[in-house]
Amino acid sequence: MAEAWIRLLGNPEIIRAGEKQVQPRGRKVWALLAYLALGPGKTTRQEIASLLFPDAEDPLGALRWTLSEVRRALGPDVGLKGNPLTILLPPHWHFDVERLLDPPASVVLDPLAFQGDLLDGMSFPECRAFDAWLSVERQRIGLTAQNLVYEHALGALVAGFPQTAALLATKVAAGDPFNPNFQSLLIRALVASGNHDGARKQFQLCAEVFKRELGIGLPEEIRKALVPEKLITGPVVPATAATVRAYLDAARASRDANAVDAAIAQLRAASELAERTGRRELHAECLVALAAGLIHSAGARGSEVDALLHRALALLPADEGSSPVAASACLALGWLTALRGLPESALRWLEKAERCAEGLPGQQAGILSARGVTELDLARYGHAYDNLDNASQLAAIAGDVRQRAFALAHSGRGYLLQGELGRAAEDLEAALEAVETEHWMAFAPFVEALLGEVFLSQRRPKEAGDLIDHARVLADLSRNNAWIVVAATAQAKLNAFRGEAGVAQQIVHQALSLTPRWEWSRGRLMDAGCEVALAEWSLEAKRQASRLSLLAGRSGMRELVVRAHSHRGVLGDAAAAEAIPVLVQGIQNPALKSHLVARKQLPVGSGE
Repeated sequence: MAEAWIRLLGNPEIIRAGEKQVQPRGRKVWALLAYLALGPGKTTRQEIASLLFPDAEDPLGALRWTLSEVRRALGPDVGLKGNPLTILLPPHWHFDVERLLDPPASVVLDPLAFQGDLLDGMSFPECRAFDAWLSVERQRIGLTAQNLVYEHALGALVAGFPQTAALLATKVAAGDPFNPNFQSLLIRALVASGNHDGARKQFQLCAEVFKRELGIGLPEEIRKALVPEKLITGPVVPATAATVRAYLDAARASRDANAVDAAIAQLRAASELAERTGRRELHAECLVALAAGLIHSAGARGSEVDALLHRALALLPADEGSSPVAASACLALGWLTALRGLPESALRWLEKAERCAEGLPGQQAGILSARGVTELDLARYGHAYDNLDNASQLAAIAGDVRQRAFALAHSGRGYLLQGELGRAAEDLEAALEAVETEHWMAFAPFVEALLGEVFLSQRRPKEAGDLIDHARVLADLSRNNAWIVVAATAQAKLNAFRGEAGVAQQIVHQALSLTPRWEWSRGRLMDAGCEVALAEWSLEAKRQASRLSLLAGRSGMRELVVRAHSHRGVLGDAAAAEAIPVLVQGIQNPALKSHLVARKQLPVGSGE
């Protein structure tokens, strides 16, 4: 049967068999379809009627008319029934937004097929709660579509089509001129296509824009893009599997000795030699090892690392059979994507990693941990705990103490956010014990800062202070901006608890000047900053709440979206406050709901 599409991106329309059909009348029809496709689900007819027709004399009557319009346009194949109201699409019907956000594994998406905003050009000022929800969804879907173009540009570059890569990268770089990954990819693509003048012009343009608009120099990722890495080995070194393994072994030894630059150079040499051997899987293994070295030893997160991982996958069979190299590459891409605030895109990479890691329990633990962290960022607590618990068990079976500590720490993070302080303390104390056993000081500040917050919430300020002070020093020494931001968040909360609001605001301000690779950590710092500023009725509160709304909305971090709207509501933004009951639906966090009840932004009983 011919496919039919409900297109909600750009100018909304219904298409059957490639042709436009009779279109429904009125903005509210498209609003209803968007909410049924993207909303939290389990929404009653009364709730939807109140959301879309708040000023109507008969909201349910208006909803019935709108449903009749939808049925007329979609025909009898599509079911609209029940209370809560649901839409049931037969297999040949699709929403374009669902295909973008959750494509089947077998489908390759066209990066240029998802153009325009959600319900482009439509506004609903008479439905303030719906308009706020729509604004959040537009940001989330726009960033996902942008990332799709970025990933396809990377794929074209490593597949040997630099002109196509440059065209796609031009589009994505124009949409976000301050994203160093996008700009560096465009410059690399121009260099690869032989357009060196264009690459130099783009480089100079970036330098001018970053200086004029942000007051900073070019990020390292862009600075390195103009000059390709030089060959290290040369023809003297024989290209054999043995020489490749020798360089990989040397890189591990250098890494263990904390000789980061030497380790990266040896991994580059291994990759060059592996390419000369013509052994595709060995070459892919070396590329993944180099990417991992750049990520974990040198702190790299940009398009250079992404390109290495995409190139590795391009060297491997596409059948997604069990492959430790492919699993590692997909895990790394999923993790990097999650850190950048694209959790739904990250989950697709992690699902692919799971398929490639079938029968490989050691790798499955790492993949499940990454899935759990990503689900937590999305406030999907049940799914997160399932993944983290399974990861912890697999890691224990495999004897991987660090992986178990990682899973336990993030499980504790979730319980802290939900206000389950006993369980949070149990998991974080177990994680800290494992970290100390392993002498894993690079991860210690994250665990200590969160455990300090638990103690603070339990009214144990002395123990909290000792842990948080220790975490801040370790974080600063680690030079890991994400851990510095996590520790600063805990420190600000501690100072606020002590009545030192000015000190707390200063800590937040200093930490916000950093650029952590983990967007959630930055969002939570902004949330803490809002709390501190509101307590003092500081003018900073409004600015922080607006910034948090933008960051959380783009990244799909629903709980932080709700908290941003709550802060704005306290500051007098009636539209933001009105949207809270809609935005909080489906988030299973009693602590959050109790907080909103205390602020009189949800009715009493909602936090139970």
